[in-house]
Amino acid sequence: MAEQRMIIHVPASSANLGPGFDSVGLAVDRYLTLEVYEANAWHFTTSSPHLEGIPSGKKNMVYEVARAMAATKQKALPPCHVHMSSDIPLARGLGSSAAAIIAAIELADQLVALGLTKEEKLRFASILEGHPDNVGACLYGGLTIGMHSDDKTRVVTRQLPEVDLVLMIPSDELLTSKAREVLPETLSYREAVKAGASGNVLVAALLSGNWPLVGEMMGVDRYHHPYRSALIPGLSEALHDVRGYGVYGAALSGAGPTVLCLTPLGRGQEIAAAIQNDYPEYHVEAAKPAVQGVEAHDAIEASVASF
Repeated sequence: MAEQRMIIHVPASSANLGPGFDSVGLAVDRYLTLEVYEANAWHFTTSSPHLEGIPSGKKNMVYEVARAMAATKQKALPPCHVHMSSDIPLARGLGSSAAAIIAAIELADQLVALGLTKEEKLRFASILEGHPDNVGACLYGGLTIGMHSDDKTRVVTRQLPEVDLVLMIPSDELLTSKAREVLPETLSYREAVKAGASGNVLVAALLSGNWPLVGEMMGVDRYHHPYRSALIPGLSEALHDVRGYGVYGAALSGAGPTVLCLTPLGRGQEIAAAIQNDYPEYHVEAAKPAVQGVEAHDAIEASVASF
């Protein structure tokens, strides 16, 4: 049997939280895991339903990103067998592509000792994604607030928010590309000021732990909810109605169609069960913010940790 080299874990993520569009990200305790083995050629396998049909060779996104990352340092990757497992639903707004990008960057860094800083990883990932919200949360864990431009990427991190999460996951996928097509090219000056103000208050409330105010701001987004609701029947009603279950607030997770609810700490399971009873068209489950971002362990460390 080929020698196992390492294990890489990356959390899922939820972006925006309403008006924190392309800027605010929250790590979620669902994970993509790579088990990496020595091999004679690149080969990807999976046993996870969420990853069925992934390319088994060099067309795999993880290989393509890892190769590109190594190439920036003029390094070539040794061939590996990578077994991928995941409980992050694809195309549901929980950062599955961002998790793959961060996993790939970590894979390259570990395989050929690139010595990358977190800032370098964030910059490369944000260039690929176009924004730092999901990749920042996958990289750092906890809550991240970031910005990305042609010349720099910056992120502020805050560790574990004192809330539980409820995920309302519909059966239908929604590709990010399709969700972006419905967004307007411009906002009027007056609308942009209102949108920016709600985002500013959202961030201030997040950083001060004012969860009722966070929930209020999640419901007054002007960047994407008004436009994406046309793609998700019943979204506007669901975002409003779930407030009656005791959640602080609800918003589309990333581009959707998953709805993310923030709930008081310790009440996630109870609230998820109540929502599931009344919303059978969704799969509803409780979750928590993920404390840690991406982690890599060599095979010996991983086996000792699990003993």
